[in-house]
Amino acid sequence: MLDQLLGLIQEHSQQAIVQNPEIPNSQNADVMHTLMGSITGGLQEQAQSGNIQGIMGLLSGKETGGGIMNNPIVASIAGNAVSAIMQKFGLSSSSAGGIVSSVLPGVLGGLINKTSNPSDNSLDFNSVLGSLLGGGGAAATSAAGAASSGFDFNQIGYALADGKLDMSDVMSIGKSFMGGGNNNTPTPNQPKEEGGFDLGGMLGGLFGGK
Repeated sequence: MLDQLLGLIQEHSQQAIVQNPEIPNSQNADVMHTLMGSITGGLQEQAQSGNIQGIMGLLSGKETGGGIMNNPIVASIAGNAVSAIMQKFGLSSSSAGGIVSSVLPGVLGGLINKTSNPSDNSLDFNSVLGSLLGGGGAAATSAAGAASSGFDFNQIGYALADGKLDMSDVMSIGKSFMGGGNNNTPTPNQPKEEGGFDLGGMLGGLFGGK
């Protein structure tokens, strides 16, 4: 994930960073890595706090209807990125804000396009969420356990991107990671999966009703 994300940042930073007279050429790479750290840190914080549905909504492009910068997750990332660039490189708030507002939409738009496109093998929902859930928090442990037991984030993400599921369905899945929101009882041939819920039954119910 990190290599692809850095590539997207480099692709969208030529004017805002590389050609910016306020940033010495020797600091171009550092500014890009600072921006990358704000993006990965912000997404990781959301995922590990249990906001799986928010991450899925963003990565599928379903929660960017009012403009990607108005998405609450993106707004938080942008604020952190502006503060980090100001502190590390001595830029004014307007200069740092200009960099972030110029680079971040294109980078996250590229990330969404890659993740939500089944034909693009460079990134998918499983790889991104696997990276974000790499440690920390009970919600992260529960979701990571579900993934290790066969839960396919790609199946959910691609269906969400295609309109086959809506955010209420994804919210149900997110609640199940937290140990609630589902009262399904597994059949003898359908054991309960990690995280205390029936993954197969939930997926079958969601897709069967669409």
